[in-house]
Amino acid sequence: MRRVWLALLAFLGVACITAAIAIPAFLVPQLRVVPLDLDITSDATTVPADGSAGERFPAVIFDRCSVSQDKARTLDAHLTQQRRSVIVNPSDRRQATVQSAQTVQIDRFRDADGKETQPPAPRSDGDLKCDDGLLTATIDRVSVNRKTSVPNGTVSSLQLEAAPEGVNVKDVSVQLPDRKGFQYKFGFNVKKRDYLYYDLNTRQDEPAKYVGEKTFNGVKTYEFVSEVPETDLSSLPNAQGEAALGTMLTMPAKWWGISGRGVKADDKITMHRYASATRHVFVEPETGTIVNGREDQHQYFKSPDQSDGTPAPVRDFRLDALKGTFQWSDSTVTAQADRAQHYMNLLKMGGFWLPIILGVVGALLLLAWALIVWRTRKTDKPQDDPDLYDSDPRYLDEHESGSDPDTATTTALAGTAVGAGVAGRNRHAAVEGDDAETTTIDEVPTAAAYDAEHDSDAYMWDRPTQRIPRVEGPAASDTPDGDDQPTRQVPAVDDDTDGSASDGSARSALDEARAFRRRGTHDDTGE
Repeated sequence: MRRVWLALLAFLGVACITAAIAIPAFLVPQLRVVPLDLDITSDATTVPADGSAGERFPAVIFDRCSVSQDKARTLDAHLTQQRRSVIVNPSDRRQATVQSAQTVQIDRFRDADGKETQPPAPRSDGDLKCDDGLLTATIDRVSVNRKTSVPNGTVSSLQLEAAPEGVNVKDVSVQLPDRKGFQYKFGFNVKKRDYLYYDLNTRQDEPAKYVGEKTFNGVKTYEFVSEVPETDLSSLPNAQGEAALGTMLTMPAKWWGISGRGVKADDKITMHRYASATRHVFVEPETGTIVNGREDQHQYFKSPDQSDGTPAPVRDFRLDALKGTFQWSDSTVTAQADRAQHYMNLLKMGGFWLPIILGVVGALLLLAWALIVWRTRKTDKPQDDPDLYDSDPRYLDEHESGSDPDTATTTALAGTAVGAGVAGRNRHAAVEGDDAETTTIDEVPTAAAYDAEHDSDAYMWDRPTQRIPRVEGPAASDTPDGDDQPTRQVPAVDDDTDGSASDGSARSALDEARAFRRRGTHDDTGE
């Protein structure tokens, strides 16, 4: 069971470390994409150009009802721009199609007499009237690469009018080829440089230049400014290939209010609708989320003929059709800041905190595993006990096989030398007796004399030296008393001799041992 827990501990440690490495490499890229559940609603209202508050009518619009009257008029108004962007088909893991419905509504206006009026809401049948509160309505669709947020060309269209029942949306939409700039979201890891931004009113990409940093609700953003040049809106056709409604208007000079040299009151003068803008976008750089926005829009009527042949009163004429600064509402800024913070938290969790947590947990698990294994091996290892040799006769047998071969050999030789030395000393002691010529030493009082097969205490002598040959007492010699090395001259043990070698010299203990081995394990005296 312990092995199972150890294996599980090691597995979890390795798994955590592997996940810590894999998450930044595989999970984080999955988070750095346009989400398929994108649903952004933004509100922007007109404010004074200088940013002051309290102005009830900061915008100017063209009075559409004046077309049927004797003179062109403009109205002071308060406008609200609403936009909702959602993901629609075709969308998959590689691309996301954004559908953005945008409206500009008249909240209130003031006429030339100073009367304040709230226009009625648009009619349910879709039939627009000149006094409706709906000023413009469009539906934009664009497919973008989910990793870069750049349009990929799969879908790129603009719907300028409602599609009647049974009519395909494509039949009332204008195709917008070659769209390249960002629009509803920037890419990830935005840098302090210029980017292309797509202006839907003029249908063109324009550079968005970096100008600085600004913080909203604790979220740091990069500010980009895009200058949209003057563009003739009549040159942008509708789905039928014609100038869009309201972009060209032909009326008498007196209706326009134009008079002067070269101009008659009843002269028909055609004016085109032009547009220019200055757009400020505030982008959270890590996620590319647009947190705040402001647009200075200016649309006006002017003569398309600016040549010297055109009368100066006509050439210099301007009539505002729409003029106002649209600033995102506080609620929209708060919502987008929270959205950006949420995306940043996900990226930070997946790219930083989660790998660190998993890495630390994995390291601790592996450290615990290593510690347990080490302690287990240490516990199972026998301890050095000085009494172990005496208390457990099996100790040496169990550890003999693991000892150093040189050590074992040395021990065996030492045992042989000890046995021989003891035998020699006993022989020397026998010389002191008067009748010591043939004295036989029956027993050697050393461990070498014990039989390991019968005596369990002889475990240390279970070696080739455990049987020491019996030898007869030494013959009389001239060896002086007190010789401490009697084993150097030991009479040989032979069956038919007196202990001398064939050449008359004394035989060594080594010779005695060799002779004993030749005779067998039992020593015969030769009597």
